[in-house]
Amino acid sequence: MTSVQPVRVPKTAELVAAHLRRQIVRGDLPEGDALPSESDLMKQFGVSRPTLREAFRVLEAESLITVRRGSRGGARVHAPDVQVAARYTGLLLQVQGVTIAEVYDARVIIEPPAARLLADRADPAAIVELEAVLEQEHRVLSDPAAHSLVALTFHERIVELAGNVTLAVLAGMLHEIIEGHIAAATRSSLAKRHGDGPARGAHRAHVRFVALLREGDGHRAEQFWRGHLEAARKPLLDEYGDRAIIDLYS
Repeated sequence: MTSVQPVRVPKTAELVAAHLRRQIVRGDLPEGDALPSESDLMKQFGVSRPTLREAFRVLEAESLITVRRGSRGGARVHAPDVQVAARYTGLLLQVQGVTIAEVYDARVIIEPPAARLLADRADPAAIVELEAVLEQEHRVLSDPAAHSLVALTFHERIVELAGNVTLAVLAGMLHEIIEGHIAAATRSSLAKRHGDGPARGAHRAHVRFVALLREGDGHRAEQFWRGHLEAARKPLLDEYGDRAIIDLYS
């Protein structure tokens, strides 16, 4: 006999939160807008003040609203943010015991196809934007820690400018985790062992990649970017690669 699992009935506050969440996600409640007053929302949903405030707490925990108390208070809308998703993803990966090396493996899977998409699009505006990041990189070449963060921005923009929103969100979550690792690595022995050599090598690779974008050669851009990621992988993972993500935050 097949066992029947009990059906959980959502609480009223969860239903109210779900309705408001849908409005935020659809854009019916835009970023920065104030929600109607508590009294208006209580009337709209037919709920008590404690129930409405419980719904607010759900949305606050998801970083979709902020609530200020007092006479000039109220709830204000925030659009979903990739950094919030990254924090939750990071927690999930920590619980699973995922290593830094596994995160980099995922990066190598995602970024090269995005590089190809970007090259195939041949968007002059994208090239101009990446050239601006290259200028920032060049200014901090002698500071490995500062350069690593600007270089990570270059990686992020490649995926974002490729035009595939799904890839951009996935990459954004990975980059939030990778940023923590790079900060830890450059504070430790990486900079002592290699000086600014990795920074200058990465910058040369980024300059070469932008040149491939100008040529509009998607295949070569993808192959080059994969090779660059593989080459950069070893020094970055020498110290932390086999350690779990949670070690970065402990």
